[in-house]
Amino acid sequence: MKRILLFVIFACSISLVQAQQQVLSFFDKNGTIRLETQELDAAADTLVTVFHRKDDVVWARLVYRVIDMRYKQNYQLYFPRTADDPIYRSLFKLIAEAVADTMSVYRPNPREFTPMYNEDMRVNASHNAEFMNDFHFFALSDEFGQYIDKDGDGNFNTDPFIIYYDSVQHKMVFNVHSYDDYVQNQIKYLIQEVIFFDKHTSRLHRQIVAIAPLQLHGRLEDDPMDFLKNSITCWILYHDLRPYLAKNYMIPLLNETKRVTFDEFFQKRLYTSYLVGEGNMYNRMILDYAKKEVDAKKEQERIEAELLNFEQDLWEY
Repeated sequence: MKRILLFVIFACSISLVQAQQQVLSFFDKNGTIRLETQELDAAADTLVTVFHRKDDVVWARLVYRVIDMRYKQNYQLYFPRTADDPIYRSLFKLIAEAVADTMSVYRPNPREFTPMYNEDMRVNASHNAEFMNDFHFFALSDEFGQYIDKDGDGNFNTDPFIIYYDSVQHKMVFNVHSYDDYVQNQIKYLIQEVIFFDKHTSRLHRQIVAIAPLQLHGRLEDDPMDFLKNSITCWILYHDLRPYLAKNYMIPLLNETKRVTFDEFFQKRLYTSYLVGEGNMYNRMILDYAKKEVDAKKEQERIEAELLNFEQDLWEY
């Protein structure tokens, strides 16, 4: 009887060991740091999403924020700047490759700041000049219209499109050669975020709805709101972008062992941003009525305080 019992315990222990996750070495077979590419792809195929019942969401508010690459907390989104890095991508390069792949992009509303998500710019992209024009930089030229050789190597980059339709391959192509010139002005992103209270989970949630790359052209001093509207390249739904974000690690920041994906970075809100507007009955952003910098900052502080106070007032202490 004891032998049978020992055999059962031994068999169970073997099954338990086999069921445990495989222990991986920090180094791969070549002696380099393991990047866990296969494990990452497998995890990205099953993205975790929280189901929020419509009846459980009793309060929601839309806000608009700008993510500025010049803040140190956002450096991982901006670097590496080069397009030929074999391991890591910047946020813009990831977006550009996704757009050139199959991801839908939506035309910004020319009259209003808020997105519509009803006109996919990829439809008939081969004949849509607006689609390609929204993904181009302005080639450097002098007052006589002659292109400037800014590198001094005799090469003049007169092909400004970062994404274009290749009539030979019959698909959209990401132009690596134009990347360095384009990304110089790609230092800001506009996000539409929804803040909502779910009574089932009894907590306040935040979710990015869409993201828009901002290509800064013109002069901010003329009309700040028009400047911001005209800088919107396109709107991309975060739900469509998330599979690409989840399959790419960000460049490490001061610690090679601490790797996070772009999706983790956004889901955990590890970036810093500042408020530029909210959803309201007037359909106005802060810069529409607060023209002075000091007035705009007061409005930002007021809205942020309202959001914080709403969350604090949900509970009794």
